[in-house]
Amino acid sequence: MKKLLLIGTLLLSAGLAGAIDKDTTVLRPKPVYGREARVIAYILDSYHYRKISLNDSLSAAILNEYIDALDNGKMYFLTSDIQSFEKYKFQIDDYTRREDVSPAYEIYSVFINRYHERMDYVFNHLLASNFDFSVEEDFETDRTKAVWASNTGTLNEVWRKTIKNMELSLKLSGKKTDEIKDVIKKRYERLNKSFGQFNSEDVFNMYMNSITESYDPHTNYLSPKTSELFKQSMSLSLEGIGASLQTDNDYTKVVRILPGGDADKSGKLHANDFIIGVAQGKDGEMVDVIGWRIDDVVKLIKGPKGTYVRLLILPAKTGVNGPSNEITLVRDKIKLEDQAAKKKMIKYNSGGKAMKLGVITLPSFYMDFDAYQRGDKDYRSTTRDVKKLIDQLKTENIDGLAIDLRNNGGGALTEAINLTGLFIKDGPVVQVRSSNNQVQIGEDDDNSIAYNGPLVVLTNRFSASASEIFAGAIQDYHRGVIVGESTYGKGTVQRVQELKPVMNEKDEPVGELKYTFQKFYRVNGSSTQHKGVEPDIKLPTALDAEQFGESSNLSALPWDVIGAAAYVKTNYINDKVLTELKKSYVNRTKHDVSLKNYIEETDELRKTMHHTLVSLNEAKRKKQMEEAEKKKASIKLNAKIPSNKEGLPQTDTLLQLNDEYLREGLLILTDLSRSKIG
Repeated sequence: MKKLLLIGTLLLSAGLAGAIDKDTTVLRPKPVYGREARVIAYILDSYHYRKISLNDSLSAAILNEYIDALDNGKMYFLTSDIQSFEKYKFQIDDYTRREDVSPAYEIYSVFINRYHERMDYVFNHLLASNFDFSVEEDFETDRTKAVWASNTGTLNEVWRKTIKNMELSLKLSGKKTDEIKDVIKKRYERLNKSFGQFNSEDVFNMYMNSITESYDPHTNYLSPKTSELFKQSMSLSLEGIGASLQTDNDYTKVVRILPGGDADKSGKLHANDFIIGVAQGKDGEMVDVIGWRIDDVVKLIKGPKGTYVRLLILPAKTGVNGPSNEITLVRDKIKLEDQAAKKKMIKYNSGGKAMKLGVITLPSFYMDFDAYQRGDKDYRSTTRDVKKLIDQLKTENIDGLAIDLRNNGGGALTEAINLTGLFIKDGPVVQVRSSNNQVQIGEDDDNSIAYNGPLVVLTNRFSASASEIFAGAIQDYHRGVIVGESTYGKGTVQRVQELKPVMNEKDEPVGELKYTFQKFYRVNGSSTQHKGVEPDIKLPTALDAEQFGESSNLSALPWDVIGAAAYVKTNYINDKVLTELKKSYVNRTKHDVSLKNYIEETDELRKTMHHTLVSLNEAKRKKQMEEAEKKKASIKLNAKIPSNKEGLPQTDTLLQLNDEYLREGLLILTDLSRSKIG
């Protein structure tokens, strides 16, 4: 399972996480680890939402998860190793209840020996070899579906192609032979250093997370070190460039761009870009970070506010076959103001009518709890800010309103409820079911309505949690039209339990357990978990559910349904309106040049993201890179041609939007305003 890290949050990665030197004593567990494991198992058995016990079935899943955490690319273990681990397949539950975590260390010991074998082969053979780049052969960059190597010879071949691919990539970037060897040598020396810092607590942390995440992906163990770093980082979690990262094989991949950071403001970095190098300042040396631990990459990217960091990236639009691109970003702290709701007015002529469309962008569901508790009557919150923005837009006589929830990962539940209340008279907004099957209803009890005009809500795959509650309620009440991608599908609630008081541990430091204990449901009874909120009108997407979102996690809690709450639908949206809106959208996909280009670009991005087989032939690889660049340039050139089928003046603000996703949402909003129902 891939581990997500926010820039500035120095949590341990669970990929190739580290090791010890050959001559170092074998790592062994502290006695407290066994006691900690037993208590964690008890808490999860008793209080986790899933109501399952740590048993033989979970043991098998835990073993697979732990092996994957150590070697997710199948680059170290042999088939014989995996077979030898089978003795633990149905026994981890028994070991845990006996306060015995020795399987974690025995498996890790095998891994570290295999790691040293691989490093010997890299340094003593591969780095001394001269590769023939005229040979016709390919390399699969995605090893997730690979099989375990049956022998050392097979594994040698995997590593030969791995290093050859690295050398070819560096050669095509303009580096000379000596430079290429030096870059790769330093890459693995850095990896060795990182492995050398791995200790007993790190092994236990990884093993316990393999246990906790078998219950669900949001249930995690935080070791004392990780817990302390996490607490320290919370006030700093939005410092840096403003991006969420994860390890993807040997690459550091951008998962999400955070609103308000320089990555967002500059538009230079995008989701699914790969970061392959980091440099300090405007002229610092570019450090190759392929194969690095995620937390070490984060340390390089973080830095004092106002300083520059340069990133060498492989853009998502051209993928691993494309050329690299260097960008410069300014580090900063993302303030509340940057995360606050913002408005803008889009004006244009449609069918001879001057249209005014309001857009409110909402990066998160926030509330200044400290100011609220101090009794500050001017405390900031999502609902308060949005209401002010709506009032301002209403004075300009808008014809419709769009709420942009793209990349909004959630926040305060109360704000999702209160925000919904700005658009409905009153009634239930969300249902919350606990592990004991008790259902609580979150209601809007204010019968005032801030805005009763045409409403569109924009969502994408990274709209999650509170965003899904709001979008789901707007859809269930038939109050507005949801446009975009299916949302993330994160419909669970977690709490953090300190283990020290439970264990009554006085002598040894112990960690914390974050576990799932509640689940969200829409007022119609449908869970937002796993499936998320399906839009009424789907826009093109390059993202697959099995790769992005809650449904990409094997241990994710399932989607299900409970009884509907008592609520009254509005008459704003009906089947006839939706049918007409979809018909207009389909028509635009055929005739609107801008939308057609967006669809083409999205399709190309999808293909690029799925294209993980690269050529190791220099001439062929170079040609692929050139073709990727030409295709990217061609799409950009075509995208500059505005849609003018209605004779709209090219000075119209709508045509100048450099955001086809938003543009299409506003065209749907325009159609909705004409329906006389929305």
